[in-house]
Amino acid sequence: MDKIIEGKAYVLGNNVDTDQIIPAEHLVYSLDDVEESKIYGHYALSGVPVKEAGLPEGNIPFIEQINNTSEFNIIIGGSNFGCGSSREHAPFALQKAGVKAIIAESYARIFYRNAVDGGFVLPLEADEKLINKISTGTELQIDLENYTLTDLSNKSTFKLLSPGDVLPIINAGGLFKFARASGLIA
Repeated sequence: MDKIIEGKAYVLGNNVDTDQIIPAEHLVYSLDDVEESKIYGHYALSGVPVKEAGLPEGNIPFIEQINNTSEFNIIIGGSNFGCGSSREHAPFALQKAGVKAIIAESYARIFYRNAVDGGFVLPLEADEKLINKISTGTELQIDLENYTLTDLSNKSTFKLLSPGDVLPIINAGGLFKFARASGLIA
């Protein structure tokens, strides 16, 4: 993973659950088939009710109807992001949609572990609540050396908490790939 991640923000509210991230009716596609797994990207965040999404005007879709990837590659979330069931499909769907990082106030533990263990997306935490300070569509820059988030439109900078030992696992592509590359398992 690059030390700098740039992209557009997609801002969500608090308590975004795994069924909102990838509704259960879309869990029928293969995770291992390269072509079929792309469909998960198409349905990512399709279960988020507009009024709960925290979007300005509430009418900005995460994925355009004919695409499998989103123009938004950084998600800004509130507290308890990824709550609900323990499905690993949720961070996988976000990865397939093109999300590189999520910056939330806090995470549900199982979503956080699934995101890291699978090497799907980088879960970061901010030092402050960002869902009221950043708008959907804002161009952002994440600096993974200094752990900062910069709003490129007005140059506001926000402190991010260090992800600790998570970054090497994400960079390796998941926990098992990291363990093999590190000689921890054969």
